[in-house]
Amino acid sequence: MTAPPLARPARRVRLPALGTAPRPRGSWARRAPLLPALVFLVVVTQLPFLGTLVISFMRWNALEPDRRAFGGLDNYKAAFTDPDLRSSIVTTVVLTAAVVLVSLFLGLGLALLLDRKFLGRGIVRTMLIAPFLVVPVASALLWKHALYNASYGFLNGSLNWLWQLFGSDSAPQPDWMTSNPLIAVEVSLIWQWTPFMMLILLAGLQSRPPDIVEAARVDGASSGQIFRHLTFPHLRRYLELAALLGSIYVVQNFDAVFTLTSGGLGTANLPYTVYATFFQAHDYGQASAEGVIVVACTMVVATFALRTVSSLFREETR
Repeated sequence: MTAPPLARPARRVRLPALGTAPRPRGSWARRAPLLPALVFLVVVTQLPFLGTLVISFMRWNALEPDRRAFGGLDNYKAAFTDPDLRSSIVTTVVLTAAVVLVSLFLGLGLALLLDRKFLGRGIVRTMLIAPFLVVPVASALLWKHALYNASYGFLNGSLNWLWQLFGSDSAPQPDWMTSNPLIAVEVSLIWQWTPFMMLILLAGLQSRPPDIVEAARVDGASSGQIFRHLTFPHLRRYLELAALLGSIYVVQNFDAVFTLTSGGLGTANLPYTVYATFFQAHDYGQASAEGVIVVACTMVVATFALRTVSSLFREETR
């Protein structure tokens, strides 16, 4: 009688650690094509910022090349104690708040209008989006010469035409950019950013569940009650997103201030102050420190914007 064959030892299977999901075999193959874009993004954005961060700790003025040395936090101390920078911070806050709030209010009204069906809605929507597609410098030049100009601008020309209707030739001809410079900049930016707010809020309106609105109408709810109890709570996230994104872009605005007023008459915001310190005072260290401050403030706002976007995506996937 022969002995039974020995049983082979069982193969040891390595199980993944507790709480970790197995990684797909093709994950690296799917991510590899994105590597050149990631390297390009780092080279274009992060390396210049690191260079700016290093220069911000140096005492470097092109008018005094022999005094270039490491300055530590001197540039940041000078930036926070500079009255011009403090004034530009206040101007930036006022400009951003006014533009974002008014653009949100107008964008909400236009979005509610375009959410309804009427003849020619597509043409009206295209015309309302057009200001946002204009190049910022071209938009500022349009307002500076075609609208605000005291000699041949549209606003003063309209005043002349209106006064002539009543038989008068002595219409007021105000110099809009001199008498109200900050308001002139704000109006031009509101005209440009209202379509942006309108698009975000219109997307929010069109994502409402239509059956809930119809059920409210069947129950006898008025349009005001539907807006107050259904539409506005639904748009809250979209309003926050539009306000945060608009704040990020308006804080960084340079074109309108530079083109309309050249930073004069109390309209210099943070980006223009950085430009003036770098290209006019030639103080590279001070300008770099001010630029880092602007980036830090923008990142704070961007963090809230990313949280709002992620919360919107979580709500959509439920």
